[in-house]
Amino acid sequence: MSTAHVVVTVLAILANAAVAIADLARADFVLANSAEVHVPLSWVPALSALKAAGAVGLLLGLVGAPAVGTAAAAGLVVFFVGAVGVHVRHRVWHNIAAPGTFLALSVACLVLGLAGQPA
Repeated sequence: MSTAHVVVTVLAILANAAVAIADLARADFVLANSAEVHVPLSWVPALSALKAAGAVGLLLGLVGAPAVGTAAAAGLVVFFVGAVGVHVRHRVWHNIAAPGTFLALSVACLVLGLAGQPA
């Protein structure tokens, strides 16, 4: 496992855990963003759980279960492709950098994780 993989994965874990907590706390920015991209508030707890599960999976990948880390990274990639897609669909451009950054972190985790696994 490379240093770059560890650093990127730790950043992704922290970012996803933080936003999952903000989702559960119903932070103002979460509620405003959800409304703006037409995501029902009833979906926020489930979306939070997915982000939290991704963070836990990435952590498990770092501590000895690389297949779990890879699956978590892949799941987060799919999740954040969806989030970016929802922003595009509703033409919400002013904050598209947030899901775009999460997507980039997830892709980096996936690529670096796959690169470090034996063939």
